[in-house]
Amino acid sequence: MSMSNHDANYTLGRTSHETTRLIEQSKIYGETTRSLCVRAGITTGMRVLDIGSGAGDVALTVAELVGKTGQVVGVDINPAILDTARQRASDKGMTHIEFIAGDARTIDFDKKFDVLMGRFVLMYMSDPVSALKQLITHLKPCGIVAFQEPEYTLYPSYHHPATPLMNQLYRWILDVFEHSGAHLDMGMGLYRTFIEASLHPPEMHLQAPIGAEDKWVGYRYMATIFQSLLPLIEKYEIATVEEVDIATLAERLRAEVLLSKRPFFLPFHVTAHARLTD
Repeated sequence: MSMSNHDANYTLGRTSHETTRLIEQSKIYGETTRSLCVRAGITTGMRVLDIGSGAGDVALTVAELVGKTGQVVGVDINPAILDTARQRASDKGMTHIEFIAGDARTIDFDKKFDVLMGRFVLMYMSDPVSALKQLITHLKPCGIVAFQEPEYTLYPSYHHPATPLMNQLYRWILDVFEHSGAHLDMGMGLYRTFIEASLHPPEMHLQAPIGAEDKWVGYRYMATIFQSLLPLIEKYEIATVEEVDIATLAERLRAEVLLSKRPFFLPFHVTAHARLTD
C-alpha cells in the first residue's frame, strides 16, 4: 500500500496473517480483477504499473495478460510483503515482473507505462484525486487507468432483524474503517476521482461475492478479515476479543445464514477504467 504521513492507517495490518489473507482474497476477487483488466484493454506487450502490490496477486494476473514481451512493475510501501511477491513470481517463472519498495507517488521511473492500476489502494490515500493526478504522469499518451476499490456504504441497507450477527459484523467493519480515516465510499467515489483527475468518464461495474450454501468459503474468509481487523477493533474500543470471538465466528455466521435463509455478502467492489484524455 502506498502511504504518506497523512494517509489513513492500513486497517488490516502488516502481519504474516494479513499476507495470507491477501492471497486468499485474490482467490475470491481475482476473477473480478481479471475481468477489469480485459475490459480495460490490457494485452500482450504492455508495460503496467501496479500500485499497492502487496503479495503480488494483481501483478501476477496482469503478467499473464501482457506476456513475456510485456512488463509489470509492482510498488508497495511494505518491503517485507514484497519478498513474498517476488518468491511467488519466481515460482511461476515470471521474469517480467519487478517489485519496488516505496511510494508510487514519489518514485521516478525510467520509462513511461501503458497502464496504471491498483486494487484497494486509493481508499487509504488522504487525497485520491491528487494522488491519481500524480500517478498518471507515469503514463504514456492515451494510457489506461484501472482501479478496483471497495464500497462499504451499502452495508446498512442489508440490516435485518433475522440476522443480528451479520448486522453487527457490518457495523464493526464500518466503525473500524471510519476510525482509520479510510474512504468508505471509494468504490462509488472512483467516478469523481477519475473526472477530477482529468480522465475520460470511466466504465464502471459493481460486484460482490454472495452466498448462503452450507460450505460457502465466504464464512471462513470473513473470519480472516476480522482476524486482521482485530488489533484496531481493540485499539479503537469498538469491541473486545471475546465479543468478536474469531475462533467461532465463521461457524456462527454460517448457522445464522442457514437459519435466516438470508445470503451473506462480502464487501462490494467497484471497478473503473478509462484512458487519459487526448
